[in-house]
Amino acid sequence: MVAHQDKPLSAVDIEIIRASLEGIVLEMQNSLFRTGYSTIIRESQDASCCIMNARGQVIAQHVVLPLHIGSFPACCDAVIREYSGDIVEGDAFLINHPYEGGSPHAPDMCIITPAFHAGEIIAFCASIAHKSDIGGPVPGSCSGQAREIYNEGLHLPAVRYQRGYQRNTDIERIIAANSRTPELVLGDMRGQLGSARLGEKRLLELLEKFGKTRAQNAFDKLLELATTRMRAAISEWNDGVFEAERFVDDDGVELNKPVRIHVRVEKYGDKLRFDFSGSADQTRGPANIRPPVVRGACAYCLIALTDPHTFINSGLFDAFEIVAREGSMMNPHHPAPLNTYNPTVHALVECLFAALTNVVPKMARADGCGSRSIIIGGRSTYTGKGYVQYEILGGGAGARTTKDGASGTSVNQSNAKIAPVEILESEFPTRVQRFELIPDSGGAGQFRGGLGIRREYINLEDARFSIRSTKHVIAPRGVSGGSEGATGNILINPGREDEKRLPTRYADYPLKSKDSFRLLTPGGGGLGNAFSRDPNRVLQDVIEGYVTPEHALNQYGVRIIRHGENWQIDEAATRTARVARQQ
Repeated sequence: MVAHQDKPLSAVDIEIIRASLEGIVLEMQNSLFRTGYSTIIRESQDASCCIMNARGQVIAQHVVLPLHIGSFPACCDAVIREYSGDIVEGDAFLINHPYEGGSPHAPDMCIITPAFHAGEIIAFCASIAHKSDIGGPVPGSCSGQAREIYNEGLHLPAVRYQRGYQRNTDIERIIAANSRTPELVLGDMRGQLGSARLGEKRLLELLEKFGKTRAQNAFDKLLELATTRMRAAISEWNDGVFEAERFVDDDGVELNKPVRIHVRVEKYGDKLRFDFSGSADQTRGPANIRPPVVRGACAYCLIALTDPHTFINSGLFDAFEIVAREGSMMNPHHPAPLNTYNPTVHALVECLFAALTNVVPKMARADGCGSRSIIIGGRSTYTGKGYVQYEILGGGAGARTTKDGASGTSVNQSNAKIAPVEILESEFPTRVQRFELIPDSGGAGQFRGGLGIRREYINLEDARFSIRSTKHVIAPRGVSGGSEGATGNILINPGREDEKRLPTRYADYPLKSKDSFRLLTPGGGGLGNAFSRDPNRVLQDVIEGYVTPEHALNQYGVRIIRHGENWQIDEAATRTARVARQQ
C-alpha cells in the first residue's frame, strides 16, 4: 500500500479512477432497480445513485435524474451538520426534508451511508428514490392543491437509519404507519440500503488498488477538472447579457393565473451568472422549487450544451453562479409547498435554454412536453391492501437545430421510463385501452417537434385520482419561426354525459368503478420555417402516421396524395402552395 501512496497520479490513473467511480454508481443503480418493490423504482426508474467525497461533494453520478446532482450535497450537508463527530462504520442516514436537506419533494427519500477506510471516512454512498406514498391527504402524497409542506406527507430531517448495520425499526414503524403502501416503501428503502453497501464494497476495492491518498487526490482532481473543462467551454461562447421567460399553467391553487419564471444570464469570458430575481414570488400552491434543484437544473443545461461525456460532479457548480431571490418561487420560505415541483423545473430548463441560445446559437432547441404523473390510489378488493398506481408519462421533445424532436418520450431532466402496460394491468385494477402517438401534435418547422401520446384507461374499482402536469394551457414554444406543439389535456369519462376536464394539477378526484379517463400529452415545438422542410421528409411523416395529409398541406405547403396503395408528393401543387405562402 505504501508503494501506491508514493506513486504520482498520471492522466491514465485519473481516467481509470473516474471510469471506475462511474461504473460503481451504475452498479449501485442496477442493484436498486432490480431490488425495487414498487413500479416507480422497478419499472419507471425514478431514482439515482451517487458517490460523494468526505465533504459531501458529488464525485460520481451516473445520470438518471440530473437534478439530483444538486440534491445529494444538500442532503449530505444536513447529515454532516447534525451528526459530525458521531458517524461510525455501519451507520446509515435518511432524509427527505426539502428545507432541511435537498430533496426536490418529500416523496424523494435520500439514504446515505459513510464509507470508511482505516477508521476514517473517505466517502459517502447515496441514493434518492421516489416513494409511492408517505402519507398526507391524497394517495401518492402529491396534492396539487397543497398550501404548505404539511399537506405533503411525512417529512424527516436527517435521522440515523442504521447503527452497526442494524436498521432502526422504530423509524421504519413510523414511516409504515404514515404510508398507504408500507410494504413497498420499506422494501424500496431497504433496496436503497443494499445499493449503498454495494457501493461501499466496490469503493474499498478501488482504494486497495490505488491507495487511499492517491484515490482521494484523484477525487479532488476530478472536481477541479470538471470546473476547468466547463469554464473552458463557457469561454468560447458569446459574451453579453440575455434574458428569457417561461410560464407554468398555474400553481394548482390559483387557477387561470400563469406563474412566471425569468432568468437573466450574464456571460463574460469564462464567468457565467444566472439571476432568477425576476421570477414570481413564492406560490400558494405547490409550484415552488428550492435552490439545490435550481442549481441542479443549471448544471444539467450546461452539460447538455457542452459535452455529454463531461465529468458529472460537484465541480460543475464552481463554473457558474446563481441568484435565487428569497421569497420567490425559486427560493421559497418554509413551509411553502413544493410537491408538484417538476413542471416548474421543466419551465425553468426551457427558460435557461431560451436565454442560452443567444450564447450558443448552434445549440438552439424548441420547448418540449414538460412532465406529468398520474396517481391512482385505493384499496384493492382482491388483496385487501392499499395500492398506489403512480405513472410518469412523457410526450414530444422539442426540435433541435439539426434534428426533429423525439416522440413519446421523457424530456430534459425527467428521464424516467413509461411503465409497461402489461405491468400496470397485472398489478393494479386498471385496463389501458389505448396507447398511441397523436398525429399532428408536434410543432411544424424545418425540424418537426416530437409527438405527444394518447393514453386511455378504464378503472376497475373505486379509487382516488390525482394528476400533476403542465402545458395544458400554455403550449410548448417553437423557435426560429417554428410552430408551437399541441397542448395536453385530461378528461374523465370522455364522450359521456358526465365528461369532465380536470385542471393541469388536480388532487383527489373520486373515480368510480368502470369510469374511464383519457390523458393527452403535449407535443414538442418546431424549429425553423416549416415551408423550408424537405418535402420528402414531410412525405415520410405522412407515411409513418406522424402527420396527416391535411396538416402536411396546411402547415408545410406539401400536397400528399394517394397513388394506389402508396403516398406520393404532388409536385406541382406543392410548388404552388409554397410560392403562395412566400408571397
